Amino acid sequence: MAENLDATDWALLAELQQDARVSFTELARRVSLSASATTERVRRLEALGVITGYQAAVDLEKAGYPVLAVVRLKYPGNRHRPLHRLLGERAEILECLRTTGDDCYTLKVAAASMAHLEQLVDELNGFGSTTTSVVYSRPLPYRGPRRPA
Repeated sequence: MAENLDATDWALLAELQQDARVSFTELARRVSLSASATTERVRRLEALGVITGYQAAVDLEKAGYPVLAVVRLKYPGNRHRPLHRLLGERAEILECLRTTGDDCYTLKVAAASMAHLEQLVDELNGFGSTTTSVVYSRPLPYRGPRRPA
């Protein structure tokens, strides 16, 4: 798929990842295209599934979730449906990755307090053993993919 993306597509993606609310007119100006060509390219990127959606960046602390943690879960079972159900129910679980290695899942979680994090980790312990790392800071927040060199 990446071979189908040209420099202009990557420029559009970079701009939209910085500000997904930018108008097509302003986006066109930034990437040196007409507004109609820009609209067509963005729609094509959406249709191809390269752009999968748009979302607001939220300051977790200001939203009432000052504790950010990474929880690694070693899940010994092979019935993942109950865990997937919990993932869908718990808004504090921001992201879940199925991984190789000793751990089966890596979760990014936000909590209102350390007690809240402890309660969530206790619930996850019902599925297997966990290792929790509290995040001090984010020297490199999520930035999205860039054009390959």
